[in-house]
Amino acid sequence: MSAGARVSPAPPAKRPAVTLSRLAEKKALGEPIVMVTAYDYPSAQVAEAAGVDVVLVGDSGAMTVLGYPSTVPVAVDEMLMLAGAARRGLTTPLLVGDMPFGSYEVSNEQAIATAQRFVKEAGCDAVKLERGGSSVDRARAVVEAGIPVMGHVGLTPQTATALGGYRSQGRTAERAIEVTRDALALQEAGCFAIVFEAVPAELTETVMPQIDVPVIGIGAGPATDGQVLVFHDLLGIYDGHAARFVKRYANVRQAMIDGVAAFAEDVRERRYPEPEHGYTMAPDESERLRALLADS
Repeated sequence: MSAGARVSPAPPAKRPAVTLSRLAEKKALGEPIVMVTAYDYPSAQVAEAAGVDVVLVGDSGAMTVLGYPSTVPVAVDEMLMLAGAARRGLTTPLLVGDMPFGSYEVSNEQAIATAQRFVKEAGCDAVKLERGGSSVDRARAVVEAGIPVMGHVGLTPQTATALGGYRSQGRTAERAIEVTRDALALQEAGCFAIVFEAVPAELTETVMPQIDVPVIGIGAGPATDGQVLVFHDLLGIYDGHAARFVKRYANVRQAMIDGVAAFAEDVRERRYPEPEHGYTMAPDESERLRALLADS
């Protein structure tokens, strides 16, 4: 090779697909787990390229993508559409589908049927459901049916009204005991991981020694095995209220507004399209066209 010749960088090594055993291994090794929510094909592609471990198609997409005022109205079919789109953009991360409100509470049979749809129709690797209580029985039934389940304790948005609104949970010793019991019950039911949302860091630190499965935190302090944020929150795409635990890593929404506004201005000032944005005809074809039009 001649002096000064440029050497092309080697392509990045292909990462192996993230599995349940890999997540358990990361917990054992103390390697932080990265999870983001994503709701469509391009967002999933970004998550894939960024090297995250888990993608959750959260029911938060009801608000960030579908425009509902809360997570409650979103239907199973809508969640399956979002999850299927995300699946097509992913190769490596584990894909978890959020079972929406009203899709699993009635019976174990309902929970299993819904979970099966997420796996069969959307290609999810696992499902997530909220709360302890009766949800523990539903989680156990789904796990026994052969579908991995992620639990979710603390602030559970589907039942936020019953919890007094979108606010931190476990801030009293009594409520902290309830959150702890829910987490331990979900672990006992066979959940492969549990989300802790909006709970005091002290509670998380106290409970973590009792939890053998990976714990993913969102507003739960640094003691968890990993962290999750909503894609649209961390990138500054969503214009709604941001929770205290959200950290903005970009301001994509403003960049999108600026881009569309620049396009609109170019159109109105007739600066777009320019010659390089169009197509041409061969001169003889152009002459033939004019002749044909003149004869018509």
